Amino acid sequence: MLRQIFWRWPLLFLVLPLLADAQGLSVAKKEAEALLDAALPFAEKMLQQHREFFPYGYTLDKDGKTVAVSGYDSRERPPSSDLIRQLKKVFVSGAKSGEYKATALVYDVRINLPGTGAKSDAIAVSLNHRDNYSVVVFFPYKFESAKLVVGDPIANQGEADIFRR
Repeated sequence: MLRQIFWRWPLLFLVLPLLADAQGLSVAKKEAEALLDAALPFAEKMLQQHREFFPYGYTLDKDGKTVAVSGYDSRERPPSSDLIRQLKKVFVSGAKSGEYKATALVYDVRINLPGTGAKSDAIAVSLNHRDNYSVVVFFPYKFESAKLVVGDPIANQGEADIFRR
């Protein structure tokens, strides 16, 4: 009986780190999803009211507080790519300093829908977490009788470009 217990100990040392990583990933995913829930409504509101929005972001600070972040470069209609680059710089800086646990970058894109390949406008939310979690979630949308209709989310692996190892 004692012999059976001892041979299992090495297996526990192999499995426990894997379980800890899975648990860490689960926490990272939950925190990123909470950030997504905080960030998405503003894009929907701007689309409903103006049919467009400028890129913006949200962060989850080290204390778990959610903060909205926007870019500005003095132009009335700056290119989205400039604002995205500006926001990413802020995110990377906060990630390096340990200020942020997670970030969400929200921008408008055009995608090919899976299955049909049809083109669609979409809200893109690039989520990054310091615990090695990165995903981009696309929310296809259209307008029906002037009302915004948001489709089912489509998730893809992110670039993991904010919290670099």
